[in-house]
Amino acid sequence: MGMKHFRAYTPSRRHMTVSTFDEITKKTPEKSLLVSKKKNSGRNAYGRITVRHQGGGNRQKYRLVDFKRNKVDMPATVIGIEYDPNRSANIALIQYEDGEKSYILAPVGLKDGDKVVSGDKADIKPGNCMRIENIPVGTMIHNIEFNPGQGGKAVRAAGQEAQLMAKEGKYAHVRLPSGEMRLVMAVCKATIGTVGNADHENVNIGKAGRKRHMGIRPTVRGSVMNPVDHPHGGGEGRAPVGHSGPMTPWGKPALGYKTRDNKKASDKLIVRRRKK
Repeated sequence: MGMKHFRAYTPSRRHMTVSTFDEITKKTPEKSLLVSKKKNSGRNAYGRITVRHQGGGNRQKYRLVDFKRNKVDMPATVIGIEYDPNRSANIALIQYEDGEKSYILAPVGLKDGDKVVSGDKADIKPGNCMRIENIPVGTMIHNIEFNPGQGGKAVRAAGQEAQLMAKEGKYAHVRLPSGEMRLVMAVCKATIGTVGNADHENVNIGKAGRKRHMGIRPTVRGSVMNPVDHPHGGGEGRAPVGHSGPMTPWGKPALGYKTRDNKKASDKLIVRRRKK
């Protein structure tokens, strides 16, 4: 997938890039797989803002993507590759032999008319899904389950891939995109291949309004606030931070502060933490 650049007829157009959407083959979504999305602009039931920087944006419908792939050993044909406003990856509309339609994440190399199948006898090709115990070591995978039957939870963003490094007893060693090495139960499912739309990270938004269309509101720097609003606030002129390091609005260290629960159950499944 390529990138479209513009002639600089405005300052924001100079650096803006837009995907050419070469992979997209189907323009309109499947109505039976759409559900409405309610906006709350970051407000809770009392109407108070609990999450900043949310609000506005274009109205969207949610696409029901099948992360579980429960229809075992039933081939499905790819009808088309679609854009999904709810995620960085593209999605593929597939139709099973019994007529049921479903969305899956579109991996690299999946095209209209291809056959995909979920099951332990499936071929090792992009879009096929099976239990990790049946996948050869060294294979690139995505949409990985952490609990059997729960549905894929990890490695679902555009251009991401994990590698199956080893199999040992009831666990498999998987290297995640962050570099973390983790044990995953071998009976959990994963999908073969790399998630498509890898060029997503190269998109330059270019101007503030395009970010507003995504439902993201402006960020105000703490140093221009009053002391009542932010630890960086107040002072005459441009004052320094005045603490041992930058702080969040709630007084926690903003750089490098560990927030992971030190009693988290999955700690024993992490073989090696990611590098900084």
